[in-house]
Amino acid sequence: MTFQQLKYFIEIVNAGSINKAAEGLFITQPSLSNRVRELENEVGATLFKRTSKGITLTTDGIEFLGYARQAVEQMSLLEQRYLNGHPSRRLCSISTQHYAFAVNAFVNMVKKSGADEYEFTLRETRTYEIIEDVKTLRSELGILYMNPFNKKVIEKLLRENGLLFHPMFTVKPHIFVSTTNPLAGKEYVTAQDLEDYPRLSFEQGEYNSFYFSEEIQSDSFSKKSIHVSDRATIFNLMIGLNGYTISTGIVSADLNGDNITAIPLQTDNYMEIGWISQSRVQLTRQASMYLEELKKVISDYGIQIND
Repeated sequence: MTFQQLKYFIEIVNAGSINKAAEGLFITQPSLSNRVRELENEVGATLFKRTSKGITLTTDGIEFLGYARQAVEQMSLLEQRYLNGHPSRRLCSISTQHYAFAVNAFVNMVKKSGADEYEFTLRETRTYEIIEDVKTLRSELGILYMNPFNKKVIEKLLRENGLLFHPMFTVKPHIFVSTTNPLAGKEYVTAQDLEDYPRLSFEQGEYNSFYFSEEIQSDSFSKKSIHVSDRATIFNLMIGLNGYTISTGIVSADLNGDNITAIPLQTDNYMEIGWISQSRVQLTRQASMYLEELKKVISDYGIQIND
């Protein structure tokens, strides 16, 4: 087994296909396919499942990826330290529900990485797709929430896909509204207070189940309901239509400005925010750095992080 074989293997995983990986590596597709077969023969396991839609990692492939990443990372450090090698290109991919604190942590991680070259990805996406991203290792980790309503469904889906949920913190739900909204000055709001205001929520596409909603109490009826696909639009509608959304209560003035405020929602419900990962894959240093920055950002808002 060679260092180059491991690099090729990781590049295929990152690219999502042998064809794309071959293009990025400037070698032919048949040549790269042969290298993969040689590696599989050498380790005595099938690492990729090949289908008409492309390739995915097998269970053995997922486990092998964890070791391969560690080996390549350590070899790159040795080359830099003793052979004046070129710093390795930093890679990291995160998938998350639409949380400003997740973006804040990503910004801090990139700034502190100190890498001359990197290729980082942050996907603010739908709940089901976050799970799929981590399942297929398109992302190293994903950020989402659970509560009494969706917990059994989400946990079952994670379990079936070999994923783990790592709780980070628990908060009471808040509504986000414009500072000009008539509700903005209230100490707290009730469901009755919200009846005449448009409820804003992130659309979940094909998997538009209440269990995958990013907003709690999504199964309750609303006279006015608007679905959007991104945070910029949802904030614009808060201002333009006096709409509201339900989330964690963590508002980032750096990202969202000073015209959005959070008000506690009177409810017995709660949101448990955490991160998901592959149970058989160890995180890279870059992903671990992101988690450390995430914990710092959350702590800066005065929220206690789970041990």
